[in-house]
Amino acid sequence: MLRPLQDKFKPSAFPDLIVGLGEPDDAAVFRLSEEQAVIQTVDFFPPVVDDPYYFGAIAAANALSDIYAMGGDVLFALNLCAFPEDLPGEVISEILRGGADKVAEAGAAIAGGHSVRDKEPKYGLSVTGLIHPAQILTKRGGQAGDKLVLTKPLGVGVITTALKREQADAADVDGATQSMARLNRNAAKIARALGAVSATDITGFGLLGHALEMALASQKQFAFFWDALPFLPGALGYAERWIFPGGAEANQTTANPHTQLAPRLADWQRMLLFDPETSGGLLIPLPASQANTFVEQMSALGEDAWIVGEVRDGSGLVVN
Repeated sequence: MLRPLQDKFKPSAFPDLIVGLGEPDDAAVFRLSEEQAVIQTVDFFPPVVDDPYYFGAIAAANALSDIYAMGGDVLFALNLCAFPEDLPGEVISEILRGGADKVAEAGAAIAGGHSVRDKEPKYGLSVTGLIHPAQILTKRGGQAGDKLVLTKPLGVGVITTALKREQADAADVDGATQSMARLNRNAAKIARALGAVSATDITGFGLLGHALEMALASQKQFAFFWDALPFLPGALGYAERWIFPGGAEANQTTANPHTQLAPRLADWQRMLLFDPETSGGLLIPLPASQANTFVEQMSALGEDAWIVGEVRDGSGLVVN
């Protein structure tokens, strides 16, 4: 969100704007009635993979993820397109097909959109979702003793950077592509059913950047265990070779004043914690018994989830 605008558009001026510019959450939420609230988000970006179909699918999954991070269901989406004049029509069709397939997988429809000309292709969605006002997941609400559950492995940034530098193994790129294209729909449903009150999706600020937002909002300390963190195949190797996107250093600079990292971690391990993700998983604080249940129910659906840390009294971030 555009933080400088907060003072000009205070949520208190709009009583039914439950989530807006006042806090750094994943989407806006507006109450329609005692039983319904609408969730609204928008996201688009340039290609992160070479395949146009998967670029569209990943961009769509990334945009849809904001609805899931708030605990909601997707109603419909609008395409946001910026394409060069000389981009072949078949490439544009594949991008749009990838996006439409992901929206259909979410049980929703593409209802329109807007396009402009641009030198660099960009694609994404404006997404509208629905949720009961009492079931909204925000970044605040983590309680001491909660376990931190993560629903996708990390390392997308280093893998896509290796791809851009023509240093990536095809199998590693395929693994990252499939992970980015996977929806967080099942994770959101299970979290909501288990009574979760807090969640976020891991995207451009990296694991620790988004975790810090949750820790500050919850006024608690978020502690992670390096050995419990899941990484995509190849990610550790690219990180050790220092193949990082530029955003990793910016993320580290922002979070460092609030972060304690174990001395045993090498520089490349530390930087990997700030690796910008694209269409990453959900980070969800849950009581210990529910965290184990969450992992089991995700496994029953053929999806992985990991307990990667815990919430403690205190402030900031710790990685042991």
